[in-house]
Parts: sequence; structure tokens; C-alpha cells
Amino acid sequence: MATAVRVERFVLRSAVLRGNPQGDPDEREVVVVVPPDYESGARHYPVVLVLAPFAGFGATLLNRGCWDEGLDQRLARLFSEGCPPALFVLPDASTRLGGSQYVNSGALGRYEDHVVDEVLPEVERRYRTLAKPGGRAVAGRSSGGFGALHLAFQRPGHFAAVASLSGDLGFELSYGRDFPVCAATLERAGGVPPFLDGFFARHRHGGDDFTTISTLALAAAYSPDPAAPGRFALPFDPRTCEVERDVFARWLAFDPVQRVAREAAALRSLRLLFVDCGTRDEYFLQYGARRFARAAQREEVPLEQQEYDDGHRGTSYRYDVALPRLVKALDPAGS
Repeated sequence: MATAVRVERFVLRSAVLRGNPQGDPDEREVVVVVPPDYESGARHYPVVLVLAPFAGFGATLLNRGCWDEGLDQRLARLFSEGCPPALFVLPDASTRLGGSQYVNSGALGRYEDHVVDEVLPEVERRYRTLAKPGGRAVAGRSSGGFGALHLAFQRPGHFAAVASLSGDLGFELSYGRDFPVCAATLERAGGVPPFLDGFFARHRHGGDDFTTISTLALAAAYSPDPAAPGRFALPFDPRTCEVERDVFARWLAFDPVQRVAREAAALRSLRLLFVDCGTRDEYFLQYGARRFARAAQREEVPLEQQEYDDGHRGTSYRYDVALPRLVKALDPAGS
């Protein structure tokens, strides 16, 4: 039987999110899942950041269903099955538009800085952690998987292990498929502002609504308007749905597939780089993962890639594979 973990929460007032362009709260709850043996000694523990998917935040990772575990339940079981103990940290980087992609953006706010420069140091201040790069890992699924890779590229040497589960890779395929849906939905609504007004006024949202809000959130993350805080450029012409090449080039600059060739050095020092995806992913992310793996191989970046027979949704069980690997890759001394 799994030994219970302890879930602790604290609220962090963020300096970097204060006055953010979307008017989102600068007070953010941080959830910490503490291993069962934490109180029994004086040892210091590795830290694993777990980044939530789009439209989620730290606490939503604890949600459980009739046939699925919350992350705290999952970790309790994994610890009992031999996963080495670690502190798992679940930050809140959600926004009014649903997500931040864990980037710094003039249209959303400084969410990369919040997670790395505020949440992580505060956890290391409050808890007995290794507090060194060799004792830190970051993982996420879907948009959180993109976020994990983004932080690895942006902060080389800050983490020793990274896992991207069904992460956003290969933007032409994974994002481009949604542009016609977004364009048609915005046309029916009368443009971006009327769509947002209607979206926030409704209690229920259909599939096209979700596709559109997620595309707008991506635009806010990847193509903010430098001249107008809070505004952003669409990657397509809303009238013809033709791709705006200059704008989409800004998106592609964030694509981990494209970044490997430019920034491979940021990944070579990792002790573990783990990427997986289902072979029936509804967003065709398996092709992005394969492209990423091929690019990593060309650049001599060590990578563990896995595929499995499933789609995109309902695959939290893949944490069973990734999280123990991450913790085992970390140095107990944190060096």
C-alpha cells in the first residue's frame, strides 16, 4: 500500500507579474508534494518542477477521477514502488487566456522569470533541498512539456534533467491545423475583442471556442505586439487564413525542433532529456517529437525518446514512466 505524501501550499506574491498586461493576479499559489520520509531526518532532497498543460495550473494536477489518480496519489504510489524521494513543485503560470507557455511575453507577463527566479528559490528557501543544478529537474505534459523544454533552452545549466510528455513540438503541424477553425470562429464573432467578450461571458464553451482561445493564448505568448503591451499579432490573415510568414517566423523561433540546431549546447549538459508522445496524437505531435529526436541526434544531444499507442488526452499515466527516471538522473549531492 502506498504511503501517503503531504501536500502543502503557500501563496507567493510575484514581483515580476505585478502589473502584467492581462491584469492577472500577482499572488500565485505554489503546491509542493512532500515525500513521506521528509520529517524523519535532515537529508536534503532533489526538486522537480511539474508544469501544467494549457488551461491548467499547479493545483489542477491534483485532480483525480474515478479511474485516474491525482499527481499526489500517483507520487505516493511511485515512491512506494521505488521512485527515490524528491520534492515535487507545482507552480501556477495560468493567465486570463488560459496559459502562458511559461515564456516571458509583453502580452502576458514574465512567467519564465516567475517560475525560475521566484518559485524555485522560494521553495529552496522553505524546504531542505539540494539547491544546486544537479538536484533540479523540470517536467510537463502538452503545453507544460513545451514549457519544460523552453526552460531548458533558456536556462542552460539550471536543470539536470528534463521531461517533455506529448509536448508542443513541430509547430507547423500541431498549431497550423487550428488556424482555419480560429479564423472562422473570429469571423463569426466579429473579431478578437468581441470573441473574448463573449467567451468570458459564457459559462460553457464548445470545441471551436477552446481551439480559438488556445490559439490566441499562443499568439500572446509567441507574437506579442512590442508597441502595445497586452496586444498580439495573429499568425494568419483573418480574412483569407493565409499564414503571415513574418509573424509565424516569430512562433517558429520558439519551436524546440527549430531551436535544437541553434541552441544544442544548452541540452548537451543534461543528465537526462526524455521526450515521449502517443502514436495517435490528435495534434500530430508524434511527428514533432520525431523531428526533435532527429535534430537532437544530428547535434549529438543525448535523448531518450519513447512512443506508445494512445492519443493526446488522458495520458497522465505517462508520468509513471518519466518522473522516476528524472529523479534517478539527479545527483544525490546536487553537484
